[in-house]
Amino acid sequence: MQDEERLEELGRRIVKSLYSEGMIRTWYKDRPEGWKLASGLYSPFFISLRPISSVRSGSIELYRMAGEALSIMLRNAGFIADGRHRIVGIAMAGIALANAATLNSGIPSLYTRKLPEEVKTPKDVEAYLGAHGQKSLVEGDFNPGDTIGVVDDLVSTFGSKELAISQIRQEVERRGAADVKINDIFVLLDREQGGGERARELGYNLHALIPFASRGLGWLREDLEPVEYDTIVSYLKDPGAYQSGEAQEKLKSLALKGNDGA
Repeated sequence: MQDEERLEELGRRIVKSLYSEGMIRTWYKDRPEGWKLASGLYSPFFISLRPISSVRSGSIELYRMAGEALSIMLRNAGFIADGRHRIVGIAMAGIALANAATLNSGIPSLYTRKLPEEVKTPKDVEAYLGAHGQKSLVEGDFNPGDTIGVVDDLVSTFGSKELAISQIRQEVERRGAADVKINDIFVLLDREQGGGERARELGYNLHALIPFASRGLGWLREDLEPVEYDTIVSYLKDPGAYQSGEAQEKLKSLALKGNDGA
């Protein structure tokens, strides 16, 4: 099977498993009030891949598939186990995924340290390093001239990736490692809410197994109620239309009525 075909198969299987294992949740079935994202936006669905290595079914098949998919994506981007390529998992969910990719590809993995909540921008990272100069921002070894790929679970607006890349670059500078290249970011799922555009604007290549709005949601269509599918499609096209209290109360009412009748 060719890489493209295998990646599509893995994408389909992974997104369905994420839903069945409760890592993709909707306001309609799981939480009528919806969610407030880190960006401050309301969302009628929520995705968290943090439990991917310890799913409730007890199977590690989902985790194994994630590692295989990432290893193919890395290979397609030119990453090989040659001692000069490394990957960095972003704390927290990216750490488990980077480990899975390492086991599949042989490419060594490092991970970022979790930063305090008040560190939110690249400038904050610089200030934090100035105040805590002896603290490593990245755990693991890399060498001058290495090429580093960044691994995480998902991307929305790319803001958290900018922060993590800044964190890695600050650590590279702190260690005095010359000519370290960071051009590629690998995620399992892209919510397609501006992250790809922002990555390109900054000169990075974003590689996503599951483009959620354009493909992943379609792969899930048979698993969702029509109202769930239609609402999430509409939300992804125009999140702003769902930020008012009135819009959110309407969705909450739909969920409560739908579940009362279930």
